[in-house]
Amino acid sequence: MVRMLLLRSLLFALFQVITVVPVALGCLVWAFFPLHVRYRLTMIWPRLSIWAGRVLCGMRYQVQGMENLPDGACIILSKHQSAWETLFYPCIMPRELCYVYKRELHYVPFFGWGIALLRMVHIDRARGMDAFESVVRQGGQRLAEGRWIIMFPEGTRIPVGRVGRYKTGGPRLAIRLNVPVVPIAHNAGEVWPRNSFIKKPGLITVSIGPAIASSGLTPEQLCTKVESWIETEMRRISPQAYADANP
Repeated sequence: MVRMLLLRSLLFALFQVITVVPVALGCLVWAFFPLHVRYRLTMIWPRLSIWAGRVLCGMRYQVQGMENLPDGACIILSKHQSAWETLFYPCIMPRELCYVYKRELHYVPFFGWGIALLRMVHIDRARGMDAFESVVRQGGQRLAEGRWIIMFPEGTRIPVGRVGRYKTGGPRLAIRLNVPVVPIAHNAGEVWPRNSFIKKPGLITVSIGPAIASSGLTPEQLCTKVESWIETEMRRISPQAYADANP
């Protein structure tokens, strides 16, 4: 059983490496295309990865709550357990997504080149106190273009059954831009564990919550609402992972 999981995970990793190179080079070729065309072409690789994860590793998925996605601008705040969700969200969302990420990623070969050309929202930590104002400006521009912003309020991947410290950056941005936030819970870490090479077969449940208005709230209040919904939902979709955890 372990050998089979290792073999399937190895095939999946090779598939990702083999496919990312031509797509990344393609990003340079189609760099002069309109942004929405570049986005669709670049998303070929995440779609291939999700497909290969399902076919090679048995990582199936179901999505609940698509009807909760608003018609207008919003900021998506999601649970973060693995790399799977970062690949999956652009494949299912009805609008282009803009991740908020460290500027240093631009220097990562292939992957960094592709993301740099998609005009998302980058954080230049060298700017100190001005870094957040830069995020606000970029975020406002991206929303005005009809795109959505996505952030992981826990900041990093959290092991299954654990709760990270929810940061107020996403809620602060939503309040400054006067847009609602959409919380998302999922249990992808059960099949693609944090920092694990082995991928396990299983069903991933992605649950999209109702939009939460940001107006009239402090960042801390909005952050509490987001955390409350996500962590309550996590216990519904992944009860076995929280059986011994404190409520």
